Amino acid sequence: QVQLVESGGGLVQPGGSLRLSCAVSGSGFSDTLMGWYRQAPGKQREWVASIFTGGLTNYRDSVKGRFTGSRDNAKNTAWLQMNSLKPEDTAVYYCCATDRLLQNFCGQGTQVTVSS
Repeated sequence: QVQLVESGGGLVQPGGSLRLSCAVSGSGFSDTLMGWYRQAPGKQREWVASIFTGGLTNYRDSVKGRFTGSRDNAKNTAWLQMNSLKPEDTAVYYCCATDRLLQNFCGQGTQVTVSS
């Protein structure tokens, strides 16, 4: 059973930065596709970024150039560096893992609030 724990959320002013972490328990992390998602109040959860097993990344258009995903397979950890944050980035952020059997696991989420 894979378990994920996010951390690093908080309150930040517009233009500020936060770094989210996702600690993953269980074996096989290096073969796991990592994804970051977010859900704003009253909205559906949306995909934010993917971090592939080799470290390649992909992002939704609205965060390109501002967010950077990374991972360390030796530490079973993934990160999402968020710069130039905007109020519309306010949401609960979730990290999710998809294993080789295409089973999907997500953490409990961490709140990110961008406000002056």
